[in-house]
Amino acid sequence: MKTYSIIPVSRFSHAKTRLSPTLTPEERENLLKSMLKDVIKVLKRTVSKVVVISSDKDVLEFVENLDVLSLEEKGNTDLNGALTQAMDWCSEYCSHVLIVPSDVPLITENHVKDMLSRGKENYMVIAPAKGGGTNALLCPVGKIEMKFGDCSFFKHLKEAQKKGFSSYVYDSFYLSLDVNTAEDLGEIIIHGQGTETRTFLKNLMLQVQSNHGTERLRVIREI
Repeated sequence: MKTYSIIPVSRFSHAKTRLSPTLTPEERENLLKSMLKDVIKVLKRTVSKVVVISSDKDVLEFVENLDVLSLEEKGNTDLNGALTQAMDWCSEYCSHVLIVPSDVPLITENHVKDMLSRGKENYMVIAPAKGGGTNALLCPVGKIEMKFGDCSFFKHLKEAQKKGFSSYVYDSFYLSLDVNTAEDLGEIIIHGQGTETRTFLKNLMLQVQSNHGTERLRVIREI
């Protein structure tokens, strides 16, 4: 079971626009770079190769010194199209792929090792995001149609069921946390000890406070 990991990365200039009330454009770009480095660091220690695919030449240039394989996305496609391109490329070199977004900085080596172990007994192993998306997907190369997007966790499960493939749901709080909101930044500050992402956020002088509104955490910047 030789496994490559695929990380799709959007344009740095489009990074995390939902965080614009909290972070400047430059800060959002550097946040994505920090998260990407955390994800790559873990995956490099646990899979055979890490492949980054992006249409952004700045992204591909950034990962040149991170000891990963970089693929330039071809044509005007979406996330699933890019992942299919990367999977087609990987099909010549490995039996399985582990797809991980670039914004899950709390992923650990134990998470990946556990998923790879489950993959020996199950056709597909999937880790749900807290909003119903997919934050990690392990499957044989080219056997599962990519369904990333809104509620993709359920779509991937349905895809496996339709084809009669066994699946295992890898439910982890840390792995479920992707970064889209200020509250997510607070979770990283609380739980992300040892990550470059937490260090970056702390250097921005961000602090976490309890909140009794619709979100549990409030993130403020020290003055």
